[in-house]
Amino acid sequence: MKIGVFDSGVGGMSVVRAIQDELPELEVIFRNDEQHVPYGARSIEEIYKFTKPILQKLVGDGCKVIVIACNTVTTNIIMRLRGEISVPLVGMEPMVKPAAIATKTGVIAVCATPMTLSSPRYQWLKQQYAKGVKVLEPDCSEWSYMIENNRVDREKVAKIINDSCRSGADQIVLGCTHYHWIEKLIRELAKQRAVVMQPEIPVIAQLKRVLEQLS
Repeated sequence: MKIGVFDSGVGGMSVVRAIQDELPELEVIFRNDEQHVPYGARSIEEIYKFTKPILQKLVGDGCKVIVIACNTVTTNIIMRLRGEISVPLVGMEPMVKPAAIATKTGVIAVCATPMTLSSPRYQWLKQQYAKGVKVLEPDCSEWSYMIENNRVDREKVAKIINDSCRSGADQIVLGCTHYHWIEKLIRELAKQRAVVMQPEIPVIAQLKRVLEQLS
């Protein structure tokens, strides 16, 4: 069976690899949007205009399910896209709920794009699952560009992670698939101070459930 994976840039390749490792029998087609990446500071209408034709192309290529490996797209327009794309869409959004459950300090940090952090879906996640929890939202707006262009500034990343840990965060949520590419660095920086979370495992679990329903 063919499935599609879409992300604005290279970040989604980490999701592709995770799916291929767990479900090697699937044929995975990856599409990104090199022309317009990153999406994190673009308007909702721009993101919609860029995303929909790519998803339609994946359907045309025979994909029976599409994984939206982009928190910005998922949190802002996935419901709209589900009404217009003819195959199931599996989204990816910040792990606010598990981080809020796991925290012992009552402080979590969510590293995500400005558009994800401002989305109604993300605000709902906080209101629903992080009541009584302090949610730090450090400015990671440069990270996607740095990663996309292979120019990761370790000192800038270290400052954000160290500031978050010093502010009490014991859970760090990676709310953008680009950030998965520097997950190892973030884990090293947060070592023994904070747990780093990203949603590839739960997304694959959801993908399996959708595939079972299709079979």
